[in-house]
Amino acid sequence: MEEKQNKKHDILKWIIVGLLAIIVIVLVFGLGVLVGERKAKFSYRWAENYHRMFAGPKVGFLGSWRMPPLPSLDEFIEGHGTVGEIIKIEGNNLVVKGRGNIEKVIVVTEKTVIKLGRGDIKVSDLKVGDIIVIIGSPNDKGQIEAKLIRVFPPKTSFKGIKFYE
Repeated sequence: MEEKQNKKHDILKWIIVGLLAIIVIVLVFGLGVLVGERKAKFSYRWAENYHRMFAGPKVGFLGSWRMPPLPSLDEFIEGHGTVGEIIKIEGNNLVVKGRGNIEKVIVVTEKTVIKLGRGDIKVSDLKVGDIIVIIGSPNDKGQIEAKLIRVFPPKTSFKGIKFYE
C-alpha cells in the first residue's frame, strides 16, 4: 500500500515538474516574441521615417521611375545635429532654422549639456535669436534629441556673417 502511494507521489511530482517546465518555456518564448516585436516596430518606424530623419533628395531616392538627376549637397539634411538660429522655444523643445531655412525640432532632456563659452547654462537661459550648434540623435518622430548644445555669441560679433547658411 505504501509502495503504491510512493509511486503515485512520484508520478504527481513529475507531472508538476513537467508543467512548471512547460510554463517556463512558454514564458521564455513569450519574452522572445515581445523583444522581437519591439525590434521589428523600431526597424519599421525607422525605415518609414528614414527620409525625414536623414533626408535625401527632395524627390526621394527613387523619385520617379526614370533615373533622377544627381542631387546637390544642399538637398541633404543633417540627421544627428544641426546649426542654426532659435526661432521658437516651447518648454524643453526648440525650433531651429538652419541651412536652407529648414526648421528642425530639438528635444532638450535633463541629460543635455548646454554650453556658452566654457560654462554650462540652462534651457531657460536660451532665447529666440541665439545661434546654436546641436549634436544629438534622431528619434522616431523626426526630431533631434540633443546631447550637446553649444551657444555662440550674438550675431553682431560676427559682423553680419551668417555662417550657418
